[in-house]
Amino acid sequence: MPGGRLTQQERQQIALGLADGLAYAEIARRLERPTSTITREVMRNGGPTAYRADLAHRATERRAHRRRRTTPPAAQTPEQAHGRDADAVREYEETFTNVMMASGMPTMMARVMACLTLTDSGSLTASELAERLQVSPASVSKAIAFLDGQGMVRREQGERRRERYIVDDDVWYQSMIASARAIAQIVETARQGVGVLGTGTPAAARLENVARFLDFVSENTTRAAEQAREILHTRPPTPTDGTAGPGADHG
Repeated sequence: MPGGRLTQQERQQIALGLADGLAYAEIARRLERPTSTITREVMRNGGPTAYRADLAHRATERRAHRRRRTTPPAAQTPEQAHGRDADAVREYEETFTNVMMASGMPTMMARVMACLTLTDSGSLTASELAERLQVSPASVSKAIAFLDGQGMVRREQGERRRERYIVDDDVWYQSMIASARAIAQIVETARQGVGVLGTGTPAAARLENVARFLDFVSENTTRAAEQAREILHTRPPTPTDGTAGPGADHG
């Protein structure tokens, strides 16, 4: 497989593939690149509907130039546990961040969420987050307030009265439940509007349809989260030495 940065020609092929409705995996196969490379490239440059090869190429050159000028040498290759490749981890963190941004999460909130999720402990203080992300404590505080409100992080009192912000398995369940409750609030408000606008009027009928749709979504989100919660607390089997894991080719 080719290594190094994507070329302008490869970016043009990505744009053509997206226009043809190809999946990231298929575009990656044609370019003989990892799927993660294509995903990261597209998500950091406008997403599948707004990706343009020329703009993406120029943006990448600007980012590389800015990184060379502003990133301290120690921050370029931080020490990693478990023998991980520091550059690969950094690139994956950027991919994870961009995917969450594409789902609607603001930039700093996505960066904090990615940073917490990709630590082995799943736990950092505000100062540790600020240092890792090279941002101000105020930016971290604002991001944590948002994520806390969405049920995506939880707070815990640490040493010296320092709060620790935690992303563990259960926060994903709590986040889904918080989302379902927020949708349920919209349902209630929409149905209040039906009474205000007058049952049978076009505007009221529209609100009632919205309420029925979102009520179904909220109920099924809650039900699915409850049913799937045990998955978060079930560890996948770890292959022992000399044995193949699930999905291994035995032929």
